[in-house]
Amino acid sequence: MSSEDLQWVYDAVTMNNPLNYQFDFYLWTLSVIRAVIQKERGVKLSKSSVSRLLHNIGLSSQRPIYKSYKQDPKKIEKYLNTTFPEVVKHAKRIGAEIYFVDEASVRSDSHRGATWGKVGETPVVKDSGGSFGLKLISAVTPRGDMRFSFTEDKMNSTKFISFLKKLRKDAGRPIIVIADNARYHHSKETQAFISENIDSICMEFLPAYSPEFNPDEQVWNHAKLRLAKLPIINKESMKQCLLSIMRSIQKQTSLIKSFFKLPDTKYILDHTST
Repeated sequence: MSSEDLQWVYDAVTMNNPLNYQFDFYLWTLSVIRAVIQKERGVKLSKSSVSRLLHNIGLSSQRPIYKSYKQDPKKIEKYLNTTFPEVVKHAKRIGAEIYFVDEASVRSDSHRGATWGKVGETPVVKDSGGSFGLKLISAVTPRGDMRFSFTEDKMNSTKFISFLKKLRKDAGRPIIVIADNARYHHSKETQAFISENIDSICMEFLPAYSPEFNPDEQVWNHAKLRLAKLPIINKESMKQCLLSIMRSIQKQTSLIKSFFKLPDTKYILDHTST
């Protein structure tokens, strides 16, 4: 392949996806790239040759980050360039701690992780319908603090307000909470509570469909990955294991701080460290 061909492949993989070349698939696999090269550049290569070519031009196989097509670029730009910087300025004026909050549900029938089976045969896990789960809420700060709480049944305004009260008490100073757009975050009850306690608790919202901007998402990624490797027998054993995992994460300040250094979350440190 010519240098022009190589540049074309690099641009195609890094700037487009297979849909741009009439493939009903979103991910670049060796087979798809091989087919696109043959179709668009008239060069026929083996899969191993394609693999070597991609590595030679600085590309590698990676697990992608999925983002919702419903995201509004203008709202994201406003949040990153206006809303969050103003939150930081306000926090400095009133001496507040900034918390990023998120809720999660952990289920016994989660497909995360692996299972054992016969060599050469992919195991089929049948859902018995008797699954169980737990619901939690957590909050993290850029300096590596973390708070969490288990909740019974579904999260609602009352439970969320209760968590905010505990968070404010633990912080020992005013707090600014940044959360997603869950209904109970915007409910009349929650907003009334915020208005009544505006001197000690403020709230701001992430852009819709943009969980990647919330570092607290990484708490659940780590917790669920570790939980999948443990022997869960029943709901109580799951809760004990998850409690142990959450306490372990809570003690790892450096790990929590790393959640703020990802490509989509480093904007926080860019503003709070100045």
